[in-house]
Amino acid sequence: MEFETLIYEVNEGICRLTFNRPDSFNAFNDQQSFEVQDALKAIEKDKSIRVVVLTGAGKAFCSGQDLKAIAGQKRSLSESLYKRYNPIIRAMRNLPIPIICRLNGVAAGAGCSIALACDIIVASEAASMIEVFINVGLVLDSGSSYFLPKVVGSNKAFELATMGSKVTATEAYNLGMVNRVVAADLLDEEVNKFVDYYKTAPTKAIGLMKKMLNKAGNSSLDEMLEYEAYCQEIAGNSNDYQEGVQSFVEKRKAVFKGN
Repeated sequence: MEFETLIYEVNEGICRLTFNRPDSFNAFNDQQSFEVQDALKAIEKDKSIRVVVLTGAGKAFCSGQDLKAIAGQKRSLSESLYKRYNPIIRAMRNLPIPIICRLNGVAAGAGCSIALACDIIVASEAASMIEVFINVGLVLDSGSSYFLPKVVGSNKAFELATMGSKVTATEAYNLGMVNRVVAADLLDEEVNKFVDYYKTAPTKAIGLMKKMLNKAGNSSLDEMLEYEAYCQEIAGNSNDYQEGVQSFVEKRKAVFKGN
């Protein structure tokens, strides 16, 4: 697919989606937000894709809303969220394949929210995360009020949100916000370790587990026991399950097809 604000590449089951407005630190204007929505719809329809890598061009991952693009405009911020950002977050969490965030630089505001909405975050030592909303008198949005306390706890989330504290990659790792931190020149190597695993993993089971983990935060134990049974029945009828059992019996490495 061709976009003006994104780079969209698909190869051997891997989709690499890159925010491509480096001169503005990949900040979101209207066009980029709608193009990201279109890209996520395309990914969902393409059943050959088994893992997504999300990153930013240049020095930044994504610096959030492009304030210059809306300077002087009178607009409804809630309408902007409903139309521009919320569909992105929902699509990311509903996508039944893993999304790996290649956190190459700063993730601020909505950019931080998008990073937290990913399933795996691999960060460069040069990267940072900041819930910058308070600095312009706004509140958390694009899912940060949901994701942030889940990973750092409510007290730390309050501090980061209300003080707009910059979190270095190492601090983010210690807080549980990211999965790995590596030197900048090793970022691709570390990301590819996850990519290489997920592109040949049992994708259907992973998609079901993503749904289960999404549901778990707002469910009781009894509800999750029921949902586990429901999802396990689906997984048990997959070709990947049959291959997994057969490979175990034959004492060989499983070749999962993702269905």
